[in-house]
Amino acid sequence: MINFRYHVVSLTAVFLALAIGLVVGTAALNGPVADSLSANVNELRKDNQQLRETVGSLQEEVTREEDFAREAAPLLLGGKLTDRRLLVLTLPSGEKHVDGVIEMLRQTGATITGRVDLEDKFVNPDNSVDLLGLAERSAKPTVPANGLPGNSNGVETSSAFLAGALLDRPDGITVTDADRRAVLDAYSSAGYLTVGDKVSGPAEAVILVSGQPYVDRDSAQKDQAVVTMTEQFDKAVPLIVAGSGTSAGNVVAAVRDDPALAKTISTVDHANTVQGQVVTALAATEQIVNKKAGQYGLGAGATSLLPQQPK
Repeated sequence: MINFRYHVVSLTAVFLALAIGLVVGTAALNGPVADSLSANVNELRKDNQQLRETVGSLQEEVTREEDFAREAAPLLLGGKLTDRRLLVLTLPSGEKHVDGVIEMLRQTGATITGRVDLEDKFVNPDNSVDLLGLAERSAKPTVPANGLPGNSNGVETSSAFLAGALLDRPDGITVTDADRRAVLDAYSSAGYLTVGDKVSGPAEAVILVSGQPYVDRDSAQKDQAVVTMTEQFDKAVPLIVAGSGTSAGNVVAAVRDDPALAKTISTVDHANTVQGQVVTALAATEQIVNKKAGQYGLGAGATSLLPQQPK
């Protein structure tokens, strides 16, 4: 029968074994194993320090390259689009770099007729019916609803309607400031867009500033809605997409993958950088002056870093 004395002896043996193990282990670590571990730690510290220095150097290099692009911009862009009229259309994903794009566009001498920020609500598939009705309700004498796409796609219909209010019209109708303002107020009040700057008149070209594609459960439908909207504005005037990246669902990738769209729409896939913002202004010049579209940047489908300059 196991008694209390047996338990005491057993526990004593266990603790004694642990004590011996600690002593032996400590002695071993104080020998070659400890030296090896110490050497490995020192080596890792050196590697870590080298990596930090490399990252710092690369960051400094990127900063200097951006500084160079910013300082060279006046020489590259000055006067190329003097008195030409551009509308800046911004998606929520492009809000972080739209100011940089506008800065470079201004250096060309172009007049920015206005900045219109489209909200996520505009491309939400749940709002298609409402967008159809809104286009009909917002029609004005110089911004009629006739001639709009005859289907049930609210994004397509409203995009065509807004293009008619904001851009040069091929039918020769001159949109009054009051009618244009009324249309924008209607869509703004409904939460579909925000007018960042007062729209001063019709534009002869559009710069669409975008970023990464949507990632929520409706991402495929929203990304397609962005492409649909892009197509409608492109039908009216030259259009340049100032985007970021070429991942699946990205409007830049969608344009480049469509042979028909790639013929009429220019894309820049690194407009989130100063270099890409300069290229965006050059691409706008090429579209407006030379009537030529191109795909520029660093990602898949880019044909070159920037447009070729006239000789």
